[in-house]
Amino acid sequence: MTEAVARSEKIRERMVREQIAARGVLDPRVLAAMRRVPREKFLRESLEEFAYQDTPLPIESDQTISQPFVVAYMTECLRLKGGEKVLEIGTGSGYAAAVLGEIAADVYTVERYANLAESAAERLSRLGYANVHVLHGDGTLGWPEHAPYDAILVAAGGPEVPPSLRHQLAIGGRLVIPVGPTARSQQIVRVTRIAEHRFDEDELIAVAFVPLIGQEGWQEGAERPTQDRVIASQPTSVRPLSSLLADACEPFGEIGSADLGALMERIGDARVVLLGEATHGTSEFYRMRARITRELIERKGFTIVAAEADWPDAARIDHYIRYLEHPAPDWIAFTRFPTWMWRNQEVRELVDWLHDHNEELPAERRVGFYGLDLYSLFTSISAVLTYLEEVDPRTATVARHRYACLSPWESDPATYGYAALTERYRSCESDVVRMLQELLARRLHYLGADGERYFDAVQNARLVEQAERYYRLMYYGGAVSWNHRDTHMFETLKRVIEARGAGSKAIVWAHNSHVGDATATEMGARGELNIGQLCRQEFGNAVYAIGFGTDHGTVAAASDWGAAMEIKQVRPSILRSYEQLCHSTGIPRFLVGLRAEGELRDRLLEPQLERAIGVIYRPETELASHYFMAHLPRQFDEYIWFDETRAVQPLKSQEVAGMPDTYPYGL
Repeated sequence: MTEAVARSEKIRERMVREQIAARGVLDPRVLAAMRRVPREKFLRESLEEFAYQDTPLPIESDQTISQPFVVAYMTECLRLKGGEKVLEIGTGSGYAAAVLGEIAADVYTVERYANLAESAAERLSRLGYANVHVLHGDGTLGWPEHAPYDAILVAAGGPEVPPSLRHQLAIGGRLVIPVGPTARSQQIVRVTRIAEHRFDEDELIAVAFVPLIGQEGWQEGAERPTQDRVIASQPTSVRPLSSLLADACEPFGEIGSADLGALMERIGDARVVLLGEATHGTSEFYRMRARITRELIERKGFTIVAAEADWPDAARIDHYIRYLEHPAPDWIAFTRFPTWMWRNQEVRELVDWLHDHNEELPAERRVGFYGLDLYSLFTSISAVLTYLEEVDPRTATVARHRYACLSPWESDPATYGYAALTERYRSCESDVVRMLQELLARRLHYLGADGERYFDAVQNARLVEQAERYYRLMYYGGAVSWNHRDTHMFETLKRVIEARGAGSKAIVWAHNSHVGDATATEMGARGELNIGQLCRQEFGNAVYAIGFGTDHGTVAAASDWGAAMEIKQVRPSILRSYEQLCHSTGIPRFLVGLRAEGELRDRLLEPQLERAIGVIYRPETELASHYFMAHLPRQFDEYIWFDETRAVQPLKSQEVAGMPDTYPYGL
């Protein structure tokens, strides 16, 4: 068994355990079939990495491969015992037919697109499914030559159960099909043939499938579900979740006049408040975070604002707002890609407010602004050298020699990581570690000169050490480099809190993917952690995490790393996502607390898709690129919704030529 095959099997096992069995599909035959079928073999190569996410994915002819849970659920509804003859309507990629083929004796599957039928037949044959037979034809008419069938599964939604399929069902056979009055609103129905002219019907769960096109289905051109979402929802007899959410939420109008009293009560005595964002380029997210930040500072005495930003860039702002030794006359921070993320009018307004707020306060009570991220490798080296040249010139010479190991890679630190990993260039690890140790060993000597500046220098030295390791680790792939980065941000936050003294309280600005508890999302299943998870482990209920979301509007983002910023249209949210749920309330802006026990929280715990847009936004591959599964009430303590949003307002600036870029993480 190759390493790739073993890894695929391991991931499939986790998929079956966490996405399927955990949600109530318990038939051992179905679970075994889901474990055996390699879903990645039914996808184009560019999407293979998403094979075991519980989401449909695009295939040819504008169709989808159904999400694993739905395939498992509908297969279980057929009540197969093994050895049956099964008809499937809607072959698509052939994935569901393969799952059926693992249980049934023979599977006959019909596909209306000739190219899909041909490619599915070739793929199934190559994978050894000799018992699966593919026909190009009108699926609404079935495949009468091989009737009757013990079971029929229809992977598209029709206006009613096609009569031809009813008649091709054996006595005692089961037919499972999505049926609904429109091509966007369907209910899975199970039809059991009791006698020649008697059928029993059970309504199961609400879904949204691609339309069943054909003589006994919808006509060509029927309205398709947004993004062809295919996923089970709550039974229709249960009160709609959107109604529960609408009743529980707190609507607001303008951000500046929103009543945040109830939110402040829910935050209570929290020591760390995490403020997320669903994109890195949405004005409403920045402005609402700024409003909450001001309230926390004025009402609850918070003195730390820590951001998903580079330490030396944030230090420029910190010096300015706290009236330290080196206030920047012009706002010159954040000049590397993506400049708009922090160099925008929304942040500038907060910076000006912090500056004014601090003016009359004693130094120990002034609010500071700190960067948590680790991308500023060479800027931090420069900061350490500048400090040492002033306080300890001899050590500065040593530092310059040690850091010289990294100098050849200033324009592209990511290449250093590859060179060190492949042993084409010696690792600089020992040099940067020794420099940090030297600074820490001379702590008492340097503290006497200026404790504030010493702390800054040490943090920059730590950042150099962590960044050097990060650029080496990122080539291992998987969770390693992500975990290193978020652990660094968390440890930096802890050091800032400690430095500001007992009782200090911190506000963190970062993407939802960093501040929402990773264990409540697909990130946790991939072995990734984040600041939100680490904060909860460290501070418990003294952490309050707030997530943000939007349905549509505009966003500032790039198409590729290092490319120019564009104002892009945010596509409306897809079905069975938390965003679509919030949109369906009809309330344009609201807050909702998620800690309170009750029906709303219980229902929201059902996993749904959630959207994440970083500095890169690719709407053309939105489903694969920007959606993941999450349990919202476990991820956040609060959620803030803006149905329509607009892009941030970038400040006019030009990137500095020759400055090293950050490595392309999109979040």
